Amino acid sequence: MDTAATTTTPPIHHMDLMRFATAGSVDDGKSTLIGRLLFDSKSIFNDQLESVERTSQERGDEYTNLALLTDGLRAEREQGITIDVAYRYFATPRRKFVIADTPGHIQYTRNMVTGASTADLAIVLVDARKGLVEQSLRHAFIVSLLRVPHLVLAVNKMDLVDWSEEVFEQISHDFACFATKLDIPDLTVIPISALYGDNIVSRSTNMPWYEGSSLLHHLEHVHIASDRNLVDVRFPVQYVIRPQSLQYADYRGYAGTIAGGVLKKGDEVMVLPSGFTTRIAEVETADGPVSEAFAPMSVTVQLEDELDVSRGDMICRPHNRPAAAQDIDAMVCWMTDQPLVPGQKLAIKHTTRSARAMVKELQYKLDVNSLHRDDTVTQLGLNDVGRVRLRTTAPLLADEYRRNRITGGFVLIDESTNHTVGAGMISSAG
Repeated sequence: MDTAATTTTPPIHHMDLMRFATAGSVDDGKSTLIGRLLFDSKSIFNDQLESVERTSQERGDEYTNLALLTDGLRAEREQGITIDVAYRYFATPRRKFVIADTPGHIQYTRNMVTGASTADLAIVLVDARKGLVEQSLRHAFIVSLLRVPHLVLAVNKMDLVDWSEEVFEQISHDFACFATKLDIPDLTVIPISALYGDNIVSRSTNMPWYEGSSLLHHLEHVHIASDRNLVDVRFPVQYVIRPQSLQYADYRGYAGTIAGGVLKKGDEVMVLPSGFTTRIAEVETADGPVSEAFAPMSVTVQLEDELDVSRGDMICRPHNRPAAAQDIDAMVCWMTDQPLVPGQKLAIKHTTRSARAMVKELQYKLDVNSLHRDDTVTQLGLNDVGRVRLRTTAPLLADEYRRNRITGGFVLIDESTNHTVGAGMISSAG
C-alpha cells in the first residue's frame, strides 16, 4: 500500500459507504422512492411497517403509503410535503447508504444545499407527466455547483404515462441539453415507478425497451472511490488530545477527519500556519494504529517533534500546501430572509477554523434557471446564488472548491443570532 499517495484508488474496504441526496419538485415522489428503497431492501422494522399501514388506512389511501416512512415530522404528514432534510440509513450486501431526503419547495432550496454538500451522488426526480420544471433545473444546477460527482435523473410515475418510451426519451433529451451547460461528470437517466417499485430494486417488465440497470443496482455499483482527493494531504486539526494520567504523560495526539490525501507513519509533514516541519510518528483510529489512513477517515495523528499545534491548524505536505488567504472569491448560496449586502460582517467557519469576514464586493448573481449572470444586483436574497468577495480577519487555509470540497467550502454565520446564513464554495483564494 506504499503507493497509495500517488494512486487515485484507495483500499477496497473503504468503498462500503455511499452518501446520496434526493431532490425534485413537490409531489415528484422523493419520499415514496426512499420508502420503496427502505422497504425493498428490508431496512425497516415490522412495527414501522404496521404504523405506516395503519396511518395509510386512516388517511384513506388505497395502498400502503411508503412515503410516510420518511415524512417523519407531524407537520410534514399533515401538509403532505417534506420540510426538513431527513437522513435515513440502509444497507445491502454490497454497500451501506446514507440518504439525505431534501425538500422540493423552492423556499427550501437552502435545505437541498445542506443535504447535497457531502453527497457522493444525487438523485433528481421528475414527474413523467410534467417533464422538466423549474425546480428540476434548479436542483441540477445546485448539484453541479456543489460538484456532486454523480447525478441520476429518475423519471418517476412512468405508470401514469403508460410506460411510454417516447415520454422518457423526450425528458432525457431535454435534460441532456440543459446539462451541457453544467459541470456534471457522470449522468444516468432511469425510468421508474416508485409507487409500484418498477426499476427500483429489479428491472421492470413494464418497460422492456429500457436496457439499463435498476436504480439500486446503479447505486451499488457506481464507482465513488476515485472521487476522493488522495493526492493533496489535508488534515485540519479538530482536537488536541492530552491525557491527564501519568501513564500517558508524554502523549500528544491531534484528532480530526482527513480532508484529502493519505497519511502514513514516517511521512514528512508541515503544520500550518506555523510552517514547522516534522514527521508522522503514528496514525491511530478508534480500533488502534493503522499503517495508513486516507480521506474521509477520522484519525488521531502523533508527530515526532513537540510542536505548538492547536485546533484550526492544518497538517499537509511541505511542498503541497493550501493557500493561506484572507481575500476569498466564492460562490455563495444565501439561506436567510435578511439579504446579503456589501459591507456586511459575518462569522465564517472553514474546516475547523473560525474567523470573522466582511463582504467586500458582490460581483454578480446567477440565475439558476437560465445560468445568466446579473452584475447589476446590490444584494442576495433568500436562496439566491452569487459570486462574492470576502475579506477575513485571519487567514483561511483553503483550496479551490473544485480541488477539494472540504477545504474549499465554508459557512457564514450571523453573529447576532448564531444562525447559519450562507454556504460558500471557494473559486479562488489569495
